[in-house]
Amino acid sequence: MRLLLVRHGQTPSNVDHLLDTAVPGPGLTPLGEAQAAALPQALAGEDIEALYASTLIRTQLTAAPLAAARGLDVTVRDGIRELSAGDLEMLPGDSPEGRLYLRTVFAWAAGDTALRMPGGESGEEALARYDAVVAEAAASGARAVAMVSHGAAIRVWTAARADNVDVAIAAARPLENTGVVILEGSPSDGWKALSWEGATVEPAGESGPAGQALGAAGRPGAGGGVA
Repeated sequence: MRLLLVRHGQTPSNVDHLLDTAVPGPGLTPLGEAQAAALPQALAGEDIEALYASTLIRTQLTAAPLAAARGLDVTVRDGIRELSAGDLEMLPGDSPEGRLYLRTVFAWAAGDTALRMPGGESGEEALARYDAVVAEAAASGARAVAMVSHGAAIRVWTAARADNVDVAIAAARPLENTGVVILEGSPSDGWKALSWEGATVEPAGESGPAGQALGAAGRPGAGGGVA
């Protein structure tokens, strides 16, 4: 299966750099609406057969133009919502608490899934719910599936499950609003990331997307692209 993980369009909380992860969350800014409207053209070359969104309003609003353009229903699933900030909810992403959030979620991707977000979920719980939705999509028989999800969730799940994406790559590559990570594979055979916001993903441990060395930025906790 070809799996397209799409971050939602811009929200007011993105503009204010807040850890906004709770359901239902805010809608889109005017720029976010324009980003959503541009998504059908951006994905024109993809033969998408199924479309998913999370339970947060922003993903459903982002998915709506693509659904209309392709004649698809949007399947809403809680499992692909953002990684819960717990007690850190609505705190600034560039604060010590915001950095704690990123350190925690990237620790999950590195294998420390028993670690729990303060007042929130564990890595085991977060990855399991995301896995369940991906497994549902794979079992449907669809050859190409788009899931409109969230920045931290996409980066962490990809780093945890794609054979050729490690924590350094995901931590150094924040996703822009409506940025897309494309993977190929299955729950049984594993996943390989093909591209990250249009840049080819090289084998893990060799270089970053598009063959660019990661350098010092490729450390857990670097970068934004959450919520």
